[in-house]
Amino acid sequence: MKNKFSTFRNNAYAVKTVWGISKSRVINEAFRTLIGYAEWIFFSTFFMRYIINAIESEKEFSEIMAFIIIASAVLVGTALYQSYSNAIIMPFTGNKIYRKLYERLYKKARNVELRCFEDSEFYNKYTMALDNAAEKMIKSVDCFFSIIFGMVATGASFYLIFAIDKFAVLFVIFPIIGNFFFGRLMNRVWSGRYEDSVKDNRRADYVNRVMYLSEFAKEIRFSNIHSLMMRRYDDSVKGIQRVADKYAKRAIFRTTMQNLFTFPLIFEGIMIYAAYRTIVSQTMGLAELAIMFSAMVASSWILIGLFGNIVDALKNGVFLKYFRAFVEYEERIPENQDGIIPQEVINSIEFCNVSFEYTEGKPVINNLSFKIYGNKIAAFVGHNGAGKTTLIKLLFRLYDPTSGEILVNDVNIKEYNLKAYRKLFSAAFQDYRVMSMTVKENIFMGIEVDDKVAESALKNVGLWDKIQSLPNGMDTILTKEFDSNGAVLSGGEVQKIIIARAFAQKASAKVFDEPSSALDPIAEYELYKGIMRESKGHNMTLFVSHRLSSVKDADIVFMLENGAVIESGTHAELMNDKSEYYEMFTKQAENYLALDSEQDYREGVAI
Repeated sequence: MKNKFSTFRNNAYAVKTVWGISKSRVINEAFRTLIGYAEWIFFSTFFMRYIINAIESEKEFSEIMAFIIIASAVLVGTALYQSYSNAIIMPFTGNKIYRKLYERLYKKARNVELRCFEDSEFYNKYTMALDNAAEKMIKSVDCFFSIIFGMVATGASFYLIFAIDKFAVLFVIFPIIGNFFFGRLMNRVWSGRYEDSVKDNRRADYVNRVMYLSEFAKEIRFSNIHSLMMRRYDDSVKGIQRVADKYAKRAIFRTTMQNLFTFPLIFEGIMIYAAYRTIVSQTMGLAELAIMFSAMVASSWILIGLFGNIVDALKNGVFLKYFRAFVEYEERIPENQDGIIPQEVINSIEFCNVSFEYTEGKPVINNLSFKIYGNKIAAFVGHNGAGKTTLIKLLFRLYDPTSGEILVNDVNIKEYNLKAYRKLFSAAFQDYRVMSMTVKENIFMGIEVDDKVAESALKNVGLWDKIQSLPNGMDTILTKEFDSNGAVLSGGEVQKIIIARAFAQKASAKVFDEPSSALDPIAEYELYKGIMRESKGHNMTLFVSHRLSSVKDADIVFMLENGAVIESGTHAELMNDKSEYYEMFTKQAENYLALDSEQDYREGVAI
């Protein structure tokens, strides 16, 4: 019972949602459904009854023809309306619903916190909410009105049959059993199979993306990843097959029983019963036989359609449940969170006893405390997994600390207007992405900036000459996904685009997360010269790096281990301490640099 009410509420929610987007579509669906059922009832019962009674009572031919002409005109009018609806109203409103609905979903996707996309259960709900959302939402509206008017039409047809033969109504029990009982059981099969197949379908879709996206093309051709992906794909298909096998016996039995009760028992049954009354007991005339049989066929199909719509509504209820769960999810860190508008300049950043864990009981940041003042260049170094990137995510409020607080200008960052707060920072992330857009658009990212700013940023990262050599300069499309004349840049060049993006954005603090991971030593050296030159005296700059040779010019260096600061100071001070930082720098120098003496180690001068 709870599930039935939930299904009704979810489908009513679909009507409310579509009403908010396109009132004309909802009105059109209601009217189309109403006239469809009215037309069916009228022509299968009233029309037939009038014609037969008129012939038996020997009414004037002109009167009969007038009735037929009026009925035909009404039929033509409804047909014209249905054609207009199919050709104009439905495509136009369908596109509008599609656009508005996905705008809402994408806006919600942008507003939920990053943690949600790393939660497989939540991500499953998200993918199911996106799965043909507009089509399913419109189908739910159609089912809603079909059920309401179908129940009215069923009641009307039952009354007409009962007026002819009260016992004939009993035959309607068969499609009720077939559709309501066995149909409901079948819906459980479809719903269970759909939910159990979500993970395997997602894995199969992932393989599909890998096989056609250009970014994986080289790996597929120069490795054995193709066979590995095919094994993953086969495993997914086998998983989907196992789910199908799991529900197969129940599906076969329930479908057979549904079809048996829905069609043969009622149609053959009513024919045998009508023939008995007409031929054997001679208690029914041919006129009554024709009217009853026409009414019974109409009511049976109306009833079958009604329960078919109920089953579809139950199926769509699974989608609507996940859709509502997604759009009604209350974000822990909503992107539209209001609050204090921060100062335009960052004077200080402070972590006060901050701890954080992605998974309960497995802390990544442990009681972390430090303070950085304005116009400083601060570097965070350490081994992989030390918590460097997580620290940046916490600073940007992509996550909130499990405990402790983060202060910017001595104010807890949770008190700030989130969008205004994030505008204080420009960033180049290590898991960078370029869009299939122009170079300029990849740098500006939707912000209106003068072209000279982009030019200056590209010069700072040493990429201006390369961009100038492209056919359309900064207006050249990156990637060839949508433009065969697009430019395909190297990994290092792409990383420079991302860094130029951070340079171009007007922000009080610039953050670089492993900004040189794809660069050669010379390009890395030139890049850090550009970062230092851009930062000195007018910006706070934070950068994360595991290459210690890049941090020797920073004003302060924080070395992290297991999510905590184990050393801090200038490069020279940390080298003099001869502790963890010194050991790490020395090992890197031995492997990657040619240094003449321990004095070189201490000064960090590369030969």
